[in-house]
Amino acid sequence: MRIVLIGPPGAGKGTQARVLAGLLSVPAISSGDLFRAETSRGTALGELVQRHTDAGELVPDELTAAVVTGRLREPDAADGFLLDGFPRTVGQAELLEEDLGKDGTVIDAVLALGLPDEEIVQRLTGRRLCPACGTTVHTVFSPPRVPDRCDGCAGPLVRRADDTEETVLRRLALYAEQTVPLLRWYAARDLLFPVDAAGTVREVSDRMSSALAAVAR
Repeated sequence: MRIVLIGPPGAGKGTQARVLAGLLSVPAISSGDLFRAETSRGTALGELVQRHTDAGELVPDELTAAVVTGRLREPDAADGFLLDGFPRTVGQAELLEEDLGKDGTVIDAVLALGLPDEEIVQRLTGRRLCPACGTTVHTVFSPPRVPDRCDGCAGPLVRRADDTEETVLRRLALYAEQTVPLLRWYAARDLLFPVDAAGTVREVSDRMSSALAAVAR
């Protein structure tokens, strides 16, 4: 299957993408991961991406589409994939549809995770990351044993530049402005399946599986 996973920042898209991709035996392709790879390598593209994300802005459509569609041409995505974080705008969706259409390929389903804004703010502002080993914790939901220290490697925990309340609120405003119209766009094509993102990882993944079962029928 070829699936798009949409949702506001903090809705758990990355986690759910990995779970669902494992169940379907397809690669989970995250625009954020692709961007971070470019940033870590210090490429010109990575610097452009960093400028936008640090300011809580979406990366321009053409730039994002070029990176993601390039990844979709790799052999492991030939029989299916799960897109996490792309498309985010109608413009990106149109670019994706155009690129897939060259091979007669289409998106099978769009899962849209939903969560109240106040819960998103709490989730993101309390998130902390260990740069050394990549461990993520939360000051409220999964606090480290030693404050500000990683349980795994004892390295310092930091807050991402885009996890401040001001930036989170700006990202939510951008989501409402640019991504909500995308939900309508996919709904008009009978591809949209809303999924409640509240609850445990298992509860949310079960809801997604139920939605996809309806697609298979």
